[in-house]
Amino acid sequence: MAKAITDDDFEAEVLKSDVPVLVDFWASWCGPCLSMAPIIEELAKEYEGKAKVLKMNIDEASETPGKFNVMSIPTFIVFKDGEAVNTLVGTKSKEDLKKEIDAAIG
Repeated sequence: MAKAITDDDFEAEVLKSDVPVLVDFWASWCGPCLSMAPIIEELAKEYEGKAKVLKMNIDEASETPGKFNVMSIPTFIVFKDGEAVNTLVGTKSKEDLKKEIDAAIG
């Protein structure tokens, strides 16, 4: 299952991660976000041990979305070595997200 993160554990879970991380910025009232949830869960299982797939509810995190210019949701940001390496906005196919995670894994 994709782990939920907050502003408080963002640094430890994402910026200091030793594997690439996909963060799903979402909200419970966002229809497209909810439609992406099953794909995010599948990716979390598929990449277990190779990359992290995390979810951040923008209604519960007030700092992090702003730091990374999250203006609309869903927004997916791939992090590697503590840096944001790619941002995708809007609903995406599982293949699109896998391509970005795979690129970060190398």
